[in-house]
Amino acid sequence: MSEARILLVEDEESFADALTVGLKREGFEVNWVADGVSAIEAFESFGPDLILLDVMLPSLSGLDVCRTIRLKSDVPIIMMTARDSEIDIVVGLEVGADDYVTKPYRLRELVARLRAVLRRVDSNPPDASPSAGILDPIELDDLTVDRERHEVLLRDRPVAMPLKEYELLVQLVTHAGRVQTRDQLIDAAWGTDYVGDTKTLDVHVRRLRSRLEEDPRRPRRIVTVRGVGYRYETRCE
Repeated sequence: MSEARILLVEDEESFADALTVGLKREGFEVNWVADGVSAIEAFESFGPDLILLDVMLPSLSGLDVCRTIRLKSDVPIIMMTARDSEIDIVVGLEVGADDYVTKPYRLRELVARLRAVLRRVDSNPPDASPSAGILDPIELDDLTVDRERHEVLLRDRPVAMPLKEYELLVQLVTHAGRVQTRDQLIDAAWGTDYVGDTKTLDVHVRRLRSRLEEDPRRPRRIVTVRGVGYRYETRCE
């Protein structure tokens, strides 16, 4: 992989300066901006491979920046928050962030997360090789997952979902009726070298249920197997 471009969105200049130096020392190309509006502009002009995005920003919050970018791109986004707040973390993931880190954190841990995400993206190019073979659609009751077209249909209607939710769904439906452990699901969506909080998985499963379940509070498709993981039921009616 060539030198990765990181868009750093952080309004604390001293923190951003130190982080920029550290990331450049690790071989990343870094473009720093200090507010939300500039982040949107820099995203368009810089074309980053990954975005490090602070939650609390002037002019436009990090959550709003994330929402805006997600309308255009699946570029990996890691949210940064100074508050170890459950609501910040959950909302950040729900609006489309791939992961989060809580300040203060060690540069080594952050770099490990960045490289894990970038390796994951680099090993899954958007256009599959013709030699990879044809993947048949998976049909379970009223749900169809077309892996060739990267589409999900529920009762013949398309269901839009972010990449991580789609990857989790594929892992679940390809093993329908069998429990998928938390580690198996994390490996499928974030890679075997993921070093983040497993709370990320729970938030994405909750979002997936909100798209597919008639009553997400009483899921009949994606059920929890306590202490182990999740299972997609083969018959959901």
